[in-house]
Amino acid sequence: MSVVQLLTPEGQRVSHPGYDINLSDSELRGLYRDMVLVRRVDTEATALQRQGELGLWAPCLGQEAAQVGSARAMAPNDFAFPTFREHGVTWSRGIAPLDMLAMCRGVSNGGWDPQVHRCGPYSIVIGAQVLHGVGYAMGIQFDGAEDVAVTYFGDGAMAQGDVNEAFVFAASFSAPVVFFCQNNQWAISQPRDQQSNIEIYERAAGFGFPGVQVDGNDVLAVMAVTKVALERARTGNGPTLIEAYTYRMGAHTTSDDPTRYRLAGELETWRLRDPIERLKVYLARQGIADRSFFDHIEQEGEELAEHIREGVRGMVPPRPESMFDDVYAEPHARMDEQRSKMREYLASFEDYVG
Repeated sequence: MSVVQLLTPEGQRVSHPGYDINLSDSELRGLYRDMVLVRRVDTEATALQRQGELGLWAPCLGQEAAQVGSARAMAPNDFAFPTFREHGVTWSRGIAPLDMLAMCRGVSNGGWDPQVHRCGPYSIVIGAQVLHGVGYAMGIQFDGAEDVAVTYFGDGAMAQGDVNEAFVFAASFSAPVVFFCQNNQWAISQPRDQQSNIEIYERAAGFGFPGVQVDGNDVLAVMAVTKVALERARTGNGPTLIEAYTYRMGAHTTSDDPTRYRLAGELETWRLRDPIERLKVYLARQGIADRSFFDHIEQEGEELAEHIREGVRGMVPPRPESMFDDVYAEPHARMDEQRSKMREYLASFEDYVG
């Protein structure tokens, strides 16, 4: 099976026999805006971490099309389960950038209300969110709803037991879930060719459901493939594994130095496949967007960056006792006892202000 592509790296629209998508000019411009602003959030967060304003950040540079395209394909009531890198997904689910950065600033235990945005918190434990997504999908079945869970993970997570166990559960119960793997070629420092002898999408067959490989730098193809998988799940036909073939242009996290394990030439090759530039070329050639539109988006990015810088530096640390607030829905004697002991401990420091 050939990789699904609808927009070449040169910005040329092509067809695929199994997938297609028709979007209005406004929707196409919206996808471009999403990707540009997500990249600006990402680069600004990376800079803030380098300045000591954030403890850690996981860049999504180069993966904007995979994230925005799949998230924009979802219905409002579908539920996303991201990793710690899905800034394009959280952006598309309506989560404010400062809420994304709050956890990395150390002022939040999550950052947003999952039910409001239909998007779970960032998951640091590799692969854990995949089981969560399947469990949620099985709950959808019990409720008789038509929603779908979309769970994200990277190529390295395919070696995790949690992910493979999630595949077994989803296949056995025909759970309404879409497995979205962003194959960015590197599981930290381990290259893709050392992780599996077959393509990632082909592994779905062993569990009894279909897999498809899509050009992860082609936002149109990603959106088209995700829509088909969502509809399949929504109509009771079970899961699909989508492998978005993309590339991590930045570091694994800001604590990583990718120059130690990959060649500069590889990065330059993938720069020519930049997901934002290929859509920009298409929009310009088709007369869908002009210079004033692109300039406006750049200016919006500058304003967003300033908002992020000011917002992060103005974040107020939470009260230490707040860690007990949301453990139980109802009052709990054990929690009250532990909260009281913490307050006593904190009060022993003369400079502590509660």
